Amino acid sequence: MSAKIIIGAQWGDEGKAKIIDILSQEAEVVVRSQGGNNAGHTVAVDGQVYKFHLIPSGILFPGTLCIVANGVVIDPEGILKEIDNLHASGITTDNLKISLRAHLVMPYHKELDGITESYRGLDDIGTTKKGIGPCYMDKAERSGVRVCDLYNPEVFKKRVRENVEIKNAIIQKVYNKDISFDAEKIIEEYLGYAEILKRYVTDTTVLVYDAIKAGKNVLFEGAQGTLLDIDLGTYPYVTSSHPITGGVCVGSGIGPTMIDECIGVMKGYVTRVGKGPFPTELFDEVGETIRNVGHEFGTTTGRPRRCGWFDAVIGKFAVRTSGLTSIALNKVDVMADIPVVKICVAYKKGDEIIKDFPASLEDLALCEPIYEEMPGWGQIDHIKTYEELPETIKNYVKRVEALCDAKVTMIGVGPNRDQNIYV
Repeated sequence: MSAKIIIGAQWGDEGKAKIIDILSQEAEVVVRSQGGNNAGHTVAVDGQVYKFHLIPSGILFPGTLCIVANGVVIDPEGILKEIDNLHASGITTDNLKISLRAHLVMPYHKELDGITESYRGLDDIGTTKKGIGPCYMDKAERSGVRVCDLYNPEVFKKRVRENVEIKNAIIQKVYNKDISFDAEKIIEEYLGYAEILKRYVTDTTVLVYDAIKAGKNVLFEGAQGTLLDIDLGTYPYVTSSHPITGGVCVGSGIGPTMIDECIGVMKGYVTRVGKGPFPTELFDEVGETIRNVGHEFGTTTGRPRRCGWFDAVIGKFAVRTSGLTSIALNKVDVMADIPVVKICVAYKKGDEIIKDFPASLEDLALCEPIYEEMPGWGQIDHIKTYEELPETIKNYVKRVEALCDAKVTMIGVGPNRDQNIYV
């Protein structure tokens, strides 16, 4: 029996989908526990590329039960498009289950997401405008609409009508937009979705609990990354949920004592999308090379990602805040042929040396990276075993382990599932 959590240990986009895909081969249950279709996972299998936003990537394995749990916010239109795309590729979704307790992204959430981003002007957060933040706002405000409401039509109609009245007033009277939602049209549309989705809907907290108690291999698939956590990330440039390991327990409805391993995925460098301080960001040819070789463009938005050297201050923070038991160090092949690579070992702010990640973005913006330089390693995407790796990359991995205080157990040397080395 094994219950494993996989999370992103940087700003997201660490290549989690590949690691999840590899571990899903042994999993009997794969669980997605937070976020919405603002997240994107890309998996390459036998030359075929699959892009996931809400459905766990374990869906590629017909015998694996895939759960979209209570902590996820679900856009019914979005998840149905994913289901249709999978069917078009010959992949069954008979093994998909969706939580009755998950909150629904509604049309007014998407509109408000776009309006508020525009209203912020130059101070925008950089959201995907898919309504995720406004949906979580309603959840916290206790005015949200959940999947279970779809199957109690009178309750659903009442909640939609109440929400539409309030949202229309906000859009028109606060933001001065001539936009009005029709509650009856939304009700008709979503009850239509309910009819299609009902075969997938159940109490997923029971499924997850029973699977672990039965000794099955359960994999919890994290989305986004540690520094996007609403509490612990680079606030306000964060998501609206908890991409750390603690969020997985809440978002899937099980207790922390049921978890055996916590794996953090890191890249051999760091990327982030959108605004906010980024101490190791590169603005030179090396940064451009990493972006192009690593295909660092958003799965969901297509936006180019900012790229920088590996930051061990961030790595140590992720290990500490998520209790990581190991690290999957991904995409080190991207830095092949860079003659000298750098690791940020600490920050300098004025005369102060900082070894722990700051809470304040204002403080972070004043931090300069302190680097150690190490020799590069050349092409490694053809290598199959740890013993075959150049000593230079073995030394790099050992330094990452020492600085982050966790063991590296997997090294990614390419995008495919067979380009992964166990240490």
